[in-house]
Amino acid sequence: MKNKKIILGMFSLLLISLFATGCKQEIEIKDGSKVAVQLDGVKITATEYYEKIKESNVSILVDMIDKALFEKEYPTTEDEDKEVENQISQLKKNYSDEDTFKQVLTQYFGVETEEELEEILRLEYKRNQAVEDYIAKNLSDNEIEKYYKDEISGEVKASHILIIPSVSDDADEDEIAEAEAQALKTAKTVIKKLNEGEDFAKLAKKYSNEEATATKGGDLGYFELDEMVDEFSNAVKELKVKEYTKEPVKSQFGYHIILKTGEKEKPELKDVKEEIKEKITKQKLSSDVTLYYQTLIDIRKDNNIKWNDTVIEKQYNEIMDQLLEAAKQQAEQQ
Repeated sequence: MKNKKIILGMFSLLLISLFATGCKQEIEIKDGSKVAVQLDGVKITATEYYEKIKESNVSILVDMIDKALFEKEYPTTEDEDKEVENQISQLKKNYSDEDTFKQVLTQYFGVETEEELEEILRLEYKRNQAVEDYIAKNLSDNEIEKYYKDEISGEVKASHILIIPSVSDDADEDEIAEAEAQALKTAKTVIKKLNEGEDFAKLAKKYSNEEATATKGGDLGYFELDEMVDEFSNAVKELKVKEYTKEPVKSQFGYHIILKTGEKEKPELKDVKEEIKEKITKQKLSSDVTLYYQTLIDIRKDNNIKWNDTVIEKQYNEIMDQLLEAAKQQAEQQ
């Protein structure tokens, strides 16, 4: 991390949030502890109040810790402004009724105002940045080199003919199966014609259901393999230039017949290293649902977090364990 400052003492952080009085108001001292509130015959000290609420408010303390860690490390940017604005706009669009929107704020975010929601979203944005940077920073050279060897190639150029099963929105299973079978049959017919020497571009104009490329003879231009769906990319990777797929390639879009028409040289590792680190990081986060929370735990440890209260430390560890377990369960249900 760029910012290795030790986190403020836990008591200082918590007391700042709970007992800031404004205008330098004098607070009475009782038995060595500041009096937080009083009424006729009763005085409640800050220590008494703190002891009552500390177990139920550790999540607030965690937010304060992360805010202190990440605000200097990740200053607000235009991208952050746009992302937060888009998220709030989308929420308002989904819950256009003002009362419903306020209920969502309270029920799902635990806040009362849009300003408080914005503060939460900004903290999450910075957390995401911190997590991705931390994972990328700790990738090994072997991981990066293996990805470069196995996954990186030069841009390729290809043309395709896409046969889309023709089904209506209310089609039943039998109708869908029949449409799939017909599309597959058509795709095989096209391949047969290619085997007999017919021109790919002319066949694309006649058979392809993707109008944008059909008019250009199926030409997709140059692209990186990861820009396409896996089935398409894997098929192109196996082709030599001027070679076409001998079997239809099925994807979520339909059946493709693919002709590889060009391939550029593989870029040097130094030129794509940062891109590789970003891609590996995203893969790791998507494949391990607990990694996000575990990384935040590790970041706090690396910044020398020190607990001055064993009860708060215990509560913190329990909350982190609950988050990790909840993430595991959610992944199992998907």
